[in-house]
Amino acid sequence: MSKSKGENLSTVKSAVKMMGNHIINSVEDLEDEKIKEVIDQILNTKKNEKKIFLLGAGRSGLVGRAFAMRLMHLGLNVFVVGETNTPSVEKGDILVVVSGSGETQSVVGLAQIGKHLGAKIISITSNPNSTSARIADVLIVLGVKVNTDDMDYLERQVRGTHRPLPPLGTLFEMTSMIFLDGVVAALMQITKKSAEDLKRRHTTLE
Repeated sequence: MSKSKGENLSTVKSAVKMMGNHIINSVEDLEDEKIKEVIDQILNTKKNEKKIFLLGAGRSGLVGRAFAMRLMHLGLNVFVVGETNTPSVEKGDILVVVSGSGETQSVVGLAQIGKHLGAKIISITSNPNSTSARIADVLIVLGVKVNTDDMDYLERQVRGTHRPLPPLGTLFEMTSMIFLDGVVAALMQITKKSAEDLKRRHTTLE
């Protein structure tokens, strides 16, 4: 194995390790009350016959779509903003906004419209000072943090020792994906839904 290939493999392993550490650190920093608020808001849509909307752009939008699919599997009334079958937002509905920067113009603009129409905003971001954070009824901040070993690794990158790790946007997207899957796991437990229950709602046209 050539030296360059060995360095490439080292970069892959270091990147995965850094992302794993970031996810763990971000989850540990979350307040239990904030997580409970997210779960309660989602469960209330079923009780109150309200809708859930997912909003995000680019890769964050894909995270939102994946979460929407799981909520559909749980039997919730969920839609992705921008799809042709998405209905209007009404008072009491929930709008889940996924945006690392919290400042993506198209996302923020639509979130503000949803807020004006009376929707509850659940904002998932890495920027607590962003516009999407300020308009949120429930705010989940998945901060981009690294531990000492990661900082040492980043310093070596700057000195040209290693290839770049994934951009910070990737860290947010991975963390938000895992966090929302954790929310799904909690919802399954609360509603007593099994993996088989979810599978029965999965599309057969694929």
